[in-house]
Amino acid sequence: MAFYLSIALQAFCLYHLYKNRNPYYWAFLIFFIPVIGCIIYLITQVYNKRDAEKITNEITHIINPTKKVRGLEKQLQFSESYQNRVNLADAYLEIKDYNNAIPHYLEALDDSSQNDFYVIKQLIEAYFNIEDCETVILYAEKIKDHSEYKKSRAQFLYGLALERVGKLEEAEENLKQIDIRYSFYDERLIYAKFLLSRGKKDQAKEVLEDVHTESQHMTKVNKRIYRGTIFEVEKLLTDF
Repeated sequence: MAFYLSIALQAFCLYHLYKNRNPYYWAFLIFFIPVIGCIIYLITQVYNKRDAEKITNEITHIINPTKKVRGLEKQLQFSESYQNRVNLADAYLEIKDYNNAIPHYLEALDDSSQNDFYVIKQLIEAYFNIEDCETVILYAEKIKDHSEYKKSRAQFLYGLALERVGKLEEAEENLKQIDIRYSFYDERLIYAKFLLSRGKKDQAKEVLEDVHTESQHMTKVNKRIYRGTIFEVEKLLTDF
C-alpha cells in the first residue's frame, strides 16, 4: 500500500508541476527522492489549508478518475431524481466525458418543474467542447435574458461559437462582456487573441496589460493556478 501511495503522490506532484509550469528542477527532486521530495514540493509549491480538499480530490482523480462517476451512477439507479441525474452529468463533464454528460442533461431538462438555467449552462459547456457550435448558439439564446447569463462563461462560449460560425461582430460584442477586472483571466487572454486576429492591436494590448497588472496583486494560490496564462500574457506583450 505504501508503494502505491508513493507512486500516487509522485504522479500528483508531476501533474501539478506540469500544469503550473513550475521550474523543471523540481522533477529531479520528485523522481530521485520520491517521498521527501514530494513532501517538500507540496509544502513549498502547493499546500495551504484552503487547498487541502482540492489536493485530495485531484489525487483521487489521477488515481481513479471514474470513481466518482460510478458512485453517482449507483445513486441514480437507486433514486432517479432530478438532482441525482444532474450530479452524474456534472461528474461526466468534470472528467471531460461530454458524450455521456449531454444525454443526462437533456433528460434533466424534461423536468419542467425545475429551473433549467443551470442545466442549459452546463449543456453549453459540453456542446462547445465537442465543437457543436450551432447547438451552443441555440441553447445560449434560450437563456440570454436570464440575469445570471450576463458576463458569464456561458455568454463567453456563445461569443466563441459565434466567431466559429463567422458572425464576428456579434462574437466580439459577447466576448468583451467577460473583460472584468480581477476575474476570468483565461477567458480574457482568449479575448485578447481574438482582438489581435481582427487587427485590433490597441484594444488587445489594453486587455493584456490589465491582466498583467492584476497578476502582480494575485494571491500565491492564484499565481500558481494562472501561471501559464500569465506567462502567455507576458509573452504576447513583448511582441508589441
